[in-house]
Amino acid sequence: MAEQHTPRSLIVSLYGAYGRLPDGAPFPVAELIRLLAVLGVDAPSVRSSVSRLKRRGLLLPRRTAEGAAGYALSEDARMLLDDGDRRIYARTEPALADGWVLAVFSVPEAERHKRHLLRSRLARLGFGTAAPGVWIAPARLFEETRHTLERLELSSYVDLFRGEHLGFAATAEAVSRWWDLPSIAKLHEEFLDVHEPVLRAWSAGRRPTPEEAYRAYLPALDSWRRLPYADPVLPLELLPENWPGARSAEVFLALHELLHARGGEFVRA
Repeated sequence: MAEQHTPRSLIVSLYGAYGRLPDGAPFPVAELIRLLAVLGVDAPSVRSSVSRLKRRGLLLPRRTAEGAAGYALSEDARMLLDDGDRRIYARTEPALADGWVLAVFSVPEAERHKRHLLRSRLARLGFGTAAPGVWIAPARLFEETRHTLERLELSSYVDLFRGEHLGFAATAEAVSRWWDLPSIAKLHEEFLDVHEPVLRAWSAGRRPTPEEAYRAYLPALDSWRRLPYADPVLPLELLPENWPGARSAEVFLALHELLHARGGEFVRA
């Protein structure tokens, strides 16, 4: 199945890869249109997606030094991207001894819409469901979880705990109940089907031009950055044999090393 890259998601990936300039300088609108056009996104779609991101408070209208219209990242957007970096570019192996973070929440019936928001947000952060109202994730996700709940003004409904699993089911058996591991494995396999051949091609052949590197890298980043959220990246001993997650991470990080900086030359052209 062909990958689907929405204009809004590609814009977020573009800012994440190349838009966090130290001085907070904006991307000119004309540049956003140029950079998305080479990926098949037309100008009206870019403008519409930028407007939605502005309404969400992630992009701020700013003038460039030359006076052109542009958009810069808000502080919330920068925090989201910085938190995401710790997952997207992670190179450390998770260990069972690191423990877990538990999120226990209670929402009054009169605010039940926030209950749905909490559940969906915890799921998007990679939490599994240990019991009704009790969600679990590797302990390293605590800071990002805290940032997210505070940003969404949901922290007053949640208690967060850190600890270790003491039983009674074997931990490997427990995680198979807390997360849908077959679905997560399928996401990794789909990523590998599309992007492993790209890595092989550029590893064995000529050096890509800046535009070729950009065309290959940004869709790979756009696909990959969702995976460390769907997959909490559990210790290997808790996962089924031949788990594809480690291989897909290796492929993405190799593509990053090979193509990111070269693609940046096209962005800055």
